[in-house]
Amino acid sequence: MGRALELAAEAARVGDVPVGAVVLDAAGAIVGEGFNRREATSDPTAHAEVLALREAATASGSWRLDDHTLVVTLEPCLMCAGALLAARIPRLVIGAWDEKAGATGSQWDVVRDARIGARVEVVSGVRAQESAALLQQFFARRR
Repeated sequence: MGRALELAAEAARVGDVPVGAVVLDAAGAIVGEGFNRREATSDPTAHAEVLALREAATASGSWRLDDHTLVVTLEPCLMCAGALLAARIPRLVIGAWDEKAGATGSQWDVVRDARIGARVEVVSGVRAQESAALLQQFFARRR
Protein backbone atom coordinates (compact mmCIF):
# COMPACT_ATOMS: atom_id res chain seq x y z
CA MET A 1 0.00 0.00 0.00
CA GLY A 2 2.96 2.30 0.51
CA ARG A 3 3.74 2.42 -3.19
CA ALA A 4 0.05 2.88 -4.05
CA LEU A 5 -0.08 5.89 -1.72
CA GLU A 6 3.00 7.37 -3.43
CA LEU A 7 1.28 6.94 -6.79
CA ALA A 8 -1.92 8.54 -5.46
CA ALA A 9 0.11 11.57 -4.34
CA GLU A 10 1.59 11.77 -7.85
CA ALA A 11 -1.93 11.84 -9.32
CA ALA A 12 -2.78 14.79 -7.07
CA ARG A 13 0.40 16.60 -8.12
CA VAL A 14 -0.64 16.39 -11.79
CA GLY A 15 -4.22 17.48 -11.05
CA ASP A 16 -6.07 14.19 -11.02
CA VAL A 17 -8.04 12.48 -8.26
CA PRO A 18 -5.43 10.90 -5.96
CA VAL A 19 -5.87 7.19 -6.46
CA GLY A 20 -2.94 4.82 -6.83
CA ALA A 21 -2.82 1.10 -7.53
CA VAL A 22 -0.27 -1.68 -7.74
CA VAL A 23 -0.51 -5.30 -8.84
CA LEU A 24 1.59 -7.83 -6.97
CA ASP A 25 2.59 -11.21 -8.35
CA ALA A 26 2.44 -14.41 -6.30
CA ALA A 27 5.84 -13.64 -4.76
CA GLY A 28 4.72 -10.14 -3.70
CA ALA A 29 6.71 -8.22 -6.31
CA ILE A 30 5.12 -5.21 -8.00
CA VAL A 31 4.47 -6.10 -11.65
CA GLY A 32 2.08 -3.28 -12.50
CA GLU A 33 1.31 0.16 -11.18
CA GLY A 34 -0.78 3.15 -12.05
CA PHE A 35 -2.40 6.34 -10.84
CA ASN A 36 -5.41 8.20 -12.14
CA ARG A 37 -4.58 9.88 -15.46
CA ARG A 38 -8.01 10.80 -16.78
CA GLU A 39 -7.25 14.51 -16.89
CA ALA A 40 -3.82 14.12 -18.51
CA THR A 41 -4.99 11.68 -21.16
CA SER A 42 -8.64 12.73 -21.64
CA ASP A 43 -9.39 9.03 -21.26
CA PRO A 44 -12.36 8.12 -19.06
CA THR A 45 -10.91 4.62 -18.55
CA ALA A 46 -7.52 5.85 -17.27
CA HIS A 47 -8.22 4.85 -13.69
CA ALA A 48 -5.32 3.73 -11.51
CA GLU A 49 -6.56 0.14 -11.38
CA VAL A 50 -7.00 -0.24 -15.13
CA LEU A 51 -3.53 1.16 -15.82
CA ALA A 52 -1.95 -1.12 -13.21
CA LEU A 53 -3.78 -4.17 -14.60
CA ARG A 54 -2.66 -3.36 -18.14
CA GLU A 55 0.96 -3.07 -17.03
CA ALA A 56 0.78 -6.31 -15.03
CA ALA A 57 -0.76 -8.21 -17.95
CA THR A 58 1.99 -6.97 -20.24
CA ALA A 59 4.67 -7.93 -17.71
CA SER A 60 3.24 -11.40 -17.18
CA GLY A 61 2.48 -12.01 -20.86
CA SER A 62 -1.11 -12.95 -20.07
CA TRP A 63 -4.39 -11.23 -19.34
CA ARG A 64 -5.09 -13.93 -16.73
CA LEU A 65 -3.68 -12.62 -13.47
CA ASP A 66 -5.11 -15.41 -11.35
CA ASP A 67 -2.27 -15.53 -8.83
CA HIS A 68 -1.97 -11.75 -8.41
CA THR A 69 -3.23 -9.16 -5.91
CA LEU A 70 -4.54 -5.70 -6.71
CA VAL A 71 -3.75 -3.06 -4.07
CA VAL A 72 -5.57 0.27 -4.41
CA THR A 73 -5.93 3.34 -2.23
CA LEU A 74 -9.67 3.76 -2.93
CA GLU A 75 -12.35 1.13 -3.38
CA PRO A 76 -12.76 0.37 -7.11
CA CYS A 77 -15.72 1.68 -9.10
CA LEU A 78 -17.95 -0.55 -11.24
CA MET A 79 -15.63 -0.32 -14.26
CA CYS A 80 -12.54 -1.21 -12.25
CA ALA A 81 -14.32 -3.99 -10.37
CA GLY A 82 -15.28 -5.44 -13.75
CA ALA A 83 -11.71 -5.12 -14.97
CA LEU A 84 -10.29 -6.99 -12.00
CA LEU A 85 -12.88 -9.74 -12.52
CA ALA A 86 -11.97 -9.92 -16.21
CA ALA A 87 -8.30 -10.25 -15.24
CA ARG A 88 -9.18 -13.08 -12.82
CA ILE A 89 -7.62 -11.24 -9.85
CA PRO A 90 -8.41 -13.33 -6.75
CA ARG A 91 -7.41 -10.81 -4.08
CA LEU A 92 -8.10 -7.10 -3.60
CA VAL A 93 -6.59 -4.86 -0.92
CA ILE A 94 -8.34 -1.51 -0.39
CA GLY A 95 -7.33 1.60 1.51
CA ALA A 96 -10.43 3.79 1.83
CA TRP A 97 -14.02 2.86 1.02
CA ASP A 98 -15.80 4.85 -1.69
CA GLU A 99 -19.24 5.45 -0.20
CA LYS A 100 -20.48 7.14 -3.40
CA ALA A 101 -19.34 4.82 -6.19
CA GLY A 102 -17.62 1.80 -4.65
CA ALA A 103 -18.35 -1.55 -6.23
CA THR A 104 -16.45 -3.99 -4.04
CA GLY A 105 -18.42 -3.85 -0.81
CA SER A 106 -19.86 -0.40 -0.07
CA GLN A 107 -22.47 0.57 -2.69
CA TRP A 108 -22.27 -2.66 -4.68
CA ASP A 109 -20.33 -5.89 -4.22
CA VAL A 110 -19.67 -6.97 -7.77
CA VAL A 111 -16.50 -8.90 -6.92
CA ARG A 112 -18.36 -11.28 -4.60
CA ASP A 113 -21.62 -11.57 -6.52
CA ALA A 114 -22.61 -15.24 -6.67
CA ARG A 115 -24.81 -14.58 -9.72
CA ILE A 116 -21.68 -14.12 -11.83
CA GLY A 117 -19.53 -16.61 -9.96
CA ALA A 118 -17.27 -13.92 -8.50
CA ARG A 119 -15.23 -14.84 -5.43
CA VAL A 120 -12.61 -12.19 -4.84
CA GLU A 121 -11.10 -11.94 -1.37
CA VAL A 122 -11.41 -8.31 -0.23
CA VAL A 123 -9.14 -6.93 2.47
CA SER A 124 -10.23 -3.42 3.42
CA GLY A 125 -9.01 -0.61 5.62
CA VAL A 126 -5.28 -0.95 4.91
CA ARG A 127 -3.84 2.52 5.64
CA ALA A 128 -7.38 3.82 5.20
CA GLN A 129 -6.80 7.10 7.06
CA GLU A 130 -3.86 8.03 4.82
CA SER A 131 -5.80 7.12 1.69
CA ALA A 132 -8.84 9.13 2.79
CA ALA A 133 -6.70 12.11 3.82
CA LEU A 134 -5.18 12.38 0.33
CA LEU A 135 -8.66 12.52 -1.17
CA GLN A 136 -10.01 14.98 1.41
CA GLN A 137 -7.06 17.34 0.92
CA PHE A 138 -7.36 17.16 -2.86
CA PHE A 139 -11.07 18.01 -2.90
CA ALA A 140 -10.69 20.71 -0.22
CA ARG A 141 -8.17 22.50 -2.46
CA ARG A 142 -10.54 22.30 -5.43
CA ARG A 143 -13.50 23.86 -3.60
